[in-house]
Amino acid sequence: MRIHIATDHAGLEFSTQLQHHLAAAGHEVVDHGPLEYDPLDDYPAFCIRAAQAVVRDQAAGIETLGVVFGGSGNGEQIAANKVIGVRAALAWSIATAELAREHNDANVIAIGARQHTFEEATTFIDRFIETPFSGEERHARRIAQLAAYEEDGTLQPDPRAAQQPDVLAADDSSFDPEAG
Repeated sequence: MRIHIATDHAGLEFSTQLQHHLAAAGHEVVDHGPLEYDPLDDYPAFCIRAAQAVVRDQAAGIETLGVVFGGSGNGEQIAANKVIGVRAALAWSIATAELAREHNDANVIAIGARQHTFEEATTFIDRFIETPFSGEERHARRIAQLAAYEEDGTLQPDPRAAQQPDVLAADDSSFDPEAG
């Protein structure tokens, strides 16, 4: 499987170790930077490029996933999720890594490299890679809803809308804010 990885300075040492670990497991690793330690570098472009590569490869039928990491993994997850077609999940345990794939068909995992030992993090990443999407209808339905929102802003109807008026959308021009 092809694995696209990205980090910033916070995960650079982790990145080198991870590349060796993944290659030893038989994966093709594509590193999206950085090349050297720079304490002022920024993760968004690195993570977005990795996420774009995952989407591109998947569209071409290439079996691929992504791994983004930094100090906490939060910003890296947010950056990856800006790419249409990416479902990046922050994993902090084996269960969250497994469920991200099994229930959400996540195609990118985010890891806090400063939050875990290398052994813990690689356990999460390995489980993420080896876990297939369950394909259960309820999960596929939810993923389709996310894709529809990304595509054109479509949301499922709000079940509360029929029960009560939307006070924010109501046009009540008789309201006088000065009257209290």
